[in-house]
Amino acid sequence: MNRRRGTGPSPEELLGLLGRLTGQVMERIKLQQARVALAVELQRHMLPPELPGLPGLSTAARYVPAQTGLDIGGDWYDAFALPDGSLGFVIGDVQGHDVEAAAFMGQVRTGLRAVAGATTDPGDVLERANNLLLSMSSDLLATCTFLRFEPTCGELAGARAGHLPAVWGTAAGTEVLTDPGGLPLGVFPDQRYPVTRRRLDRAGAFVLLTDGVVEGPSYPIEQGLARVAGIVGAAYEAAADDLAAQVVAVADLTGHTDDAAVLVLRHNGGPYG
Repeated sequence: MNRRRGTGPSPEELLGLLGRLTGQVMERIKLQQARVALAVELQRHMLPPELPGLPGLSTAARYVPAQTGLDIGGDWYDAFALPDGSLGFVIGDVQGHDVEAAAFMGQVRTGLRAVAGATTDPGDVLERANNLLLSMSSDLLATCTFLRFEPTCGELAGARAGHLPAVWGTAAGTEVLTDPGGLPLGVFPDQRYPVTRRRLDRAGAFVLLTDGVVEGPSYPIEQGLARVAGIVGAAYEAAADDLAAQVVAVADLTGHTDDAAVLVLRHNGGPYG
């Protein structure tokens, strides 16, 4: 019986096809690497090089990219002086990653600074920033926490837009602060954001963070928050920079696939200024 010879591609044709496919894959890898590099540069330029402080109040922050090296650009922190002499502190997380998220993060950061120049009430700042972002017609959204510290009376006022709770440690104990909040920025217009006020009248540390610090593929967010609370409770009197380094190291335990940011306010109980 005669066998019919196959009519498939020759070895030379297969090698040529493999070469073309390899070239396409390499081009895509180079494109992704370029996008990541651009996102890293955007992120680096958006984060403040220095954080403001006062006698009695020191601040520190940390940012680490995702372990995959691809999910970059969503998280940010900021701190700046407000027109009335108080200080504003922000931490947030933009939906998505890469260049688009990094660019949108820059818009959110700039919008919050602009709005805070007109009103320093944290609830009003988030409400106006939310409407401003919606006017830009972006498909992205952002969670964030905005704090205002008034040095004359030691009051820390804050509002949350769908963001993680803060962690506060003092000699009286450590709390995961599940204060009431509102929806993330960029969802619906004219949202209200409740304001919670506290007096920093004893030594302690107020810690803001993003979910990349406390949540991973097999690491529940509640477990991560409990871990951070334990660290803050044991080290609330440490220098702000040391505490920020300890807290952000929790991200290494979670196998995080997201970027991560931490902002620490270390206070001595006053007076401030």
